[in-house]
Amino acid sequence: MRTSSETIRIGELELALVRPDEPESLLDEDAFAEDEFMPYWAELWPAGLALAHELPARLDRTRVVELGCGLGVPSLVAAARGADVTAVDWAADAIALLHENAARNGLDVAAVHADWRRFEGSFDLALAADVLYEARNVEPLVRLLSETAPRALVGLAGRPYERDFLDRIGRFARVREQRRVARIRFDDPQHRERARTARH
Repeated sequence: MRTSSETIRIGELELALVRPDEPESLLDEDAFAEDEFMPYWAELWPAGLALAHELPARLDRTRVVELGCGLGVPSLVAAARGADVTAVDWAADAIALLHENAARNGLDVAAVHADWRRFEGSFDLALAADVLYEARNVEPLVRLLSETAPRALVGLAGRPYERDFLDRIGRFARVREQRRVARIRFDDPQHRERARTARH
């Protein structure tokens, strides 16, 4: 995998980032045949950058998880701002590169190679950016966000399935869209109960 390096700025923060030169060259026909796997992780998507820009300035000791992290720019920013970060992606190359980029920037990120749609854990804040590019990702994201953390930030990219996601999650959570990021809160006990009822 050929890579190149660049520096990106998120607010006051500068990050040294290594990423693939030619993401399309990473297509694996066997992986695609098994699960329609595409190397979307290798792109620096605008929704990921928008999400990174919307993170709070301080996240000291906040337990953060990023689902479908790809290059993990939001995870890196959260770690730089004091969070205890877990980043999950089903692409092994994404996780390896995130380990490298975290080390390059002197940051600690627990990068986990796993199918984010089946990931379990308890966190304070959940992140996801541009993971709704397929209809099959809507239900897992609704379920995971409602089970994983009382707050979530989801970077939006104008995908057709995002409206379905927002409609579903809006039935039992407070949702506010601002600058291409959906801010979601489940911390009202009534919302949490509705989430449990909606899933059963």
